[in-house]
Amino acid sequence: MSKPIISPSILSADFSDLSKAIHLLNNSSAEWIHLDVMDGNFVPNISFGMPVIKSIRKLTDKVFDAHLMIEKPERYIHNFKLIGVDVLTVHYETQIHLNRTVDLIKKIGMKAGVALNPHTPVSFLQDIIKDLDLVLLMSVNPGFSGQKFIEHTYDKIKEAKELILKTDSNALIEVDGGINDTNAAKIVEAGADILVTASYVFNHENPIKAIDNLRKV
Repeated sequence: MSKPIISPSILSADFSDLSKAIHLLNNSSAEWIHLDVMDGNFVPNISFGMPVIKSIRKLTDKVFDAHLMIEKPERYIHNFKLIGVDVLTVHYETQIHLNRTVDLIKKIGMKAGVALNPHTPVSFLQDIIKDLDLVLLMSVNPGFSGQKFIEHTYDKIKEAKELILKTDSNALIEVDGGINDTNAAKIVEAGADILVTASYVFNHENPIKAIDNLRKV
């Protein structure tokens, strides 16, 4: 079992000093930085947008992994490319023309991901899975950090892995929500490639160690 990619979400970082959070992640074993963009419409919360991402892009060479929890994300795809996002994930639930959105993300040079809410079946991705670089499975209801991991997610991870193998897709499986050192190993064993964590890292007395704990599962 290969080591998972760790993508800490800055959603739980101290927004009065984001440079400190980025410096911490630069000195950690985390390969990616997860950016939760919320508009207050698709989810009942507002986080941050493009100006914040642009300001921290110059502080790190880590992969920027943006998760758009917003309505009509297709309107902003070019903008996210311009500010330095590497992986752009949109929600299945926001899309009327999903293929068109995924094609555009890839055409302008970003990796394309599709996120599924906890209630959305993995089977809905069957016709597009071969075009995806990433499948993001929400293991909490999106909008807030610090929620409890939804146990049914283990079955969804296994189902997503089976779909990827059956279709010869190269998509990675990312899991987001309620991940910590007590459940990370089981999540990876089920088939996850990327672990997103917010409160577990930034509320830990030693965030660097918290990231290492997840890397070692």
